Amino acid sequence: MRVLGFGDNIIDRFLDRAVEYPGGNAVNVAVYAHRLGADAEYLGVFGDDERARFLRSSIEDAGVPTSRSVTRRGESGVSSLRVVDGEREFLGWNGGGVTVREPIDLDDGREEYAAGFDIVHSSVYSRTEAQLPRLRRHDVLVSYDVSSEDEFRTPEYLDRVAPCADLLLFSCAGLDEDDAFALLDDAVARGAGLALGTRGTDGALVTNGRVRATAPAQPIPAEQQIVDTMGCGDAFLAGFLVALHGEGWRRDVIPDRRALTRALEAGADAARDQCFVEGAFERGRPSGEPVPASMW
Repeated sequence: MRVLGFGDNIIDRFLDRAVEYPGGNAVNVAVYAHRLGADAEYLGVFGDDERARFLRSSIEDAGVPTSRSVTRRGESGVSSLRVVDGEREFLGWNGGGVTVREPIDLDDGREEYAAGFDIVHSSVYSRTEAQLPRLRRHDVLVSYDVSSEDEFRTPEYLDRVAPCADLLLFSCAGLDEDDAFALLDDAVARGAGLALGTRGTDGALVTNGRVRATAPAQPIPAEQQIVDTMGCGDAFLAGFLVALHGEGWRRDVIPDRRALTRALEAGADAARDQCFVEGAFERGRPSGEPVPASMW
């Protein structure tokens, strides 16, 4: 199985720890898929600053090649965070840097390269919407993370991305099961092959418009302490994708409820395991002195 992370990379800077880590939705899914046994690579834009060199070397050190990625003049994206009772809390970002300002495209042979994978994953943070129809021309499954922001749930936005996606992922935290399924059903009606919703400790759910499946979150053993929740949603998605592809999921093969349930359970396992990892996939480095809480 071959998985391509297509789009964003970023530095996650924890102000309370004074440590910065490599990350990004597309990066994380590729790293976690590799962790689960997939042959994974990353394709995106790196800046030309020192942080970009740190990002790229960290991703490759995690076992994910970046050889087809592009370097462009400009700064790396940086997000600022802290951890409160194990939960990571975003405090702001610099707009994503050149990775978002001049996002990756499928020119110069990159379309043919991407078409050689089984699954290509991207997200709203990658600004790759214009590239999705090009991926759709090929026999490759397209996974796309819509996240939680309202601006990415409008009919206009979903009508743009859903017809190009074999799977749309939504963060459904705070929604009850009926409201979450209503959101997912709407995404499928607009063209998505599958719609997946994660609800943190309330579990996850998925539908293809005809078959629905749910699974609970995996409990944290009492003797273990959560490090932070950075990357848990991405880990869930990677576990789900790897498991469902292993069950035979293809564009022309519709998974049944049993396969969907097993994939949800695999995602829950991966998300639980991610709770004990520092940052998205470790490899942190000092980023100066801790920033006092009064300055956040």
